[in-house]
Amino acid sequence: MLINIDISTGVMYKPGSLIDLCLDFFGKPGNPNLLSPSRGLPERERHRLSRFLIGVRVITNTSSNSRSQNPRVIKRLSTQSARDLKFKLANGSEQSVANYFNATYNRPLRFPDILCVEVGAGAMLPLEVCEVPKGQIMRKQVPSEKTSSVLEFATKKPEARLESIVNGTKVLAYGQSEYLRSFGLGVDSSAPIKITGRILNPPIMIYGQGSRQATVNPRNGEWNMIDKKLYRPAAIQRWIVVIFERQQRFSQAAADDMIQGLRRATADMGITGFQAQPKLTWENPQGDIISVLRKHGMDMRAAGGLPDIYVLVLPDGAADLYQQIKHFSDCQVGVATQCLRSNKCFRAKPQYYANVCLKINVKLGGVNTIPDAKSVPFLADRQNPAIIIGADVIHPAPGVENKPSFTSMVANIDPMFSRYVAISKVQTARQEIIDDAEEMVTHCLRMHIKHKVETGIEQSAAFPKRVIVFRDGVSEGQFKQVIEGEIPKIKAACAAMNLPVMPKLTLVVVGKRHHVRFFPQTGQGDRSGNCPAGLVVDSEVASPAEFDFYLQSHAGLLGTSRPAHYNVLYDENGFTADSMQQLAFTLCHVYARSTRSVSIPAPVYYADIVCARAKNHFDPSLNVDLSETETMTESGNRGGSTRDLAYYQKSFRPLATTAQRRMYFA
Repeated sequence: MLINIDISTGVMYKPGSLIDLCLDFFGKPGNPNLLSPSRGLPERERHRLSRFLIGVRVITNTSSNSRSQNPRVIKRLSTQSARDLKFKLANGSEQSVANYFNATYNRPLRFPDILCVEVGAGAMLPLEVCEVPKGQIMRKQVPSEKTSSVLEFATKKPEARLESIVNGTKVLAYGQSEYLRSFGLGVDSSAPIKITGRILNPPIMIYGQGSRQATVNPRNGEWNMIDKKLYRPAAIQRWIVVIFERQQRFSQAAADDMIQGLRRATADMGITGFQAQPKLTWENPQGDIISVLRKHGMDMRAAGGLPDIYVLVLPDGAADLYQQIKHFSDCQVGVATQCLRSNKCFRAKPQYYANVCLKINVKLGGVNTIPDAKSVPFLADRQNPAIIIGADVIHPAPGVENKPSFTSMVANIDPMFSRYVAISKVQTARQEIIDDAEEMVTHCLRMHIKHKVETGIEQSAAFPKRVIVFRDGVSEGQFKQVIEGEIPKIKAACAAMNLPVMPKLTLVVVGKRHHVRFFPQTGQGDRSGNCPAGLVVDSEVASPAEFDFYLQSHAGLLGTSRPAHYNVLYDENGFTADSMQQLAFTLCHVYARSTRSVSIPAPVYYADIVCARAKNHFDPSLNVDLSETETMTESGNRGGSTRDLAYYQKSFRPLATTAQRRMYFA
């Protein structure tokens, strides 16, 4: 028996003044007046702060010698300041929060113009009387703008992580455990176990005509595109550039530099059409974003034709703006959009635009690169065409109630597993089994066959004879549920299609939420100190009775790499360990966004992205906030009980027809 020991990192709220926590959230400490609506706090920023504060426990300090030790949970942030926010007294008169604290506690507020928080059963407290107790763990998703800071703190190089783990065994002190001794058990904690592994050969990647070298052999999970053209570059006729920044911050010169950077990068990669002059405009990020985008599209249509792509420059912290843009593009009209952060594209280097073009090309229907079929036996078997499906389920954050889960499936539509289509659905919260698996697999099969027929592939090769499903997000305790709940639905979808041959099914669970780490022997690691890309381990730590293995398919960048754990739950195709491992490793190389192999197969990675983008399917005007429990609306009215599963399913808008056939999620 093996004991798995690892270290983990938690995020805590900064203890002390709640005002200081709010100012640190904005990255502007020292000026409490920034939290005043009357002094220019934008509504978008107030809403961001409100989402961050919901669920934080605070204690109150109403006077110099009166401090409540009973923590109270923040439910929302007020829209008005303590001076302007009023409530009714028992005698029917009204009093402001600021006046109440002055009259009741003899405490004139230092900052009466800043916001309040609502706690408990509706009590409103000024920020300055609230303190955050220490040791309070954040049990929600870390704000996107703080993710980099958390990663910087949490990452440890392999040798440092191994040292921490070894030191942790001393803290655990298994040898002193009375429980272990009473059962006659002992733990050898002298050193981690040594295991053997193999390094898989990477697939040869093929690029397009005009490349100085059309093929490239990845080394340690990475390669470059110098002097290479995309395998199938896209082409456009018209494009629009919309800048959601003040022109003083992102000037005409900056816009021209950005446009030229895109033109050079697209020309180098073979994408055509960006030499045309775009329609360029600056817009207010606080305005009606969807109406603005629609107007510019209709203006261009009147002048000659609809735009093929919108390029949009966004300010920092513009998550709500991004959601409006993607709802417009993905669900309303189906046009391609590429968002750029203003601080990233300002005087950006060519490498930045090269990475952007990898995304633009596949959004427009192009193909960046394909693996050479000769290097992967599975791809070379054209007599048995296959469809590969990535599936995932994403649940509400811990502690969030009244919100649904989202499911997604992504499937290839080309023979070389480089182009994918997606579908997503809403289902019961925290349910792992995909309710709509049959409908979603049917959609994937139809899109797969339709594309092959339309692109001239012979009919015999258009109908898949093999279905391989890579399933993400399933714990080991749920394997039986997947076998009994999803496999019959997948087979029912295949049977309902009346295909010439009933496809054979293979289902593989891909797990990343584990604490198994591999450390190389001295001198055998890559530049980051991790094991080389392509490491596969199928003994010692793998199950002796099941078809499973660990594959570390990516090169290390920061910290200690985590291998993916593959469990083959069902296999009618007769995969050997070698053939399944090579297929999984190859699929890690076709991720369109980068010229590196990634940690999990591309269809699984895409399915995870599609799940994360599910919130974009709701009309922004509905103000659907999936990050927090819906207990109170901003006006103070309870609204959670009316938004049940049926509400979310009805409000969940499907993809526009044109978006259904594109990799909009790239």
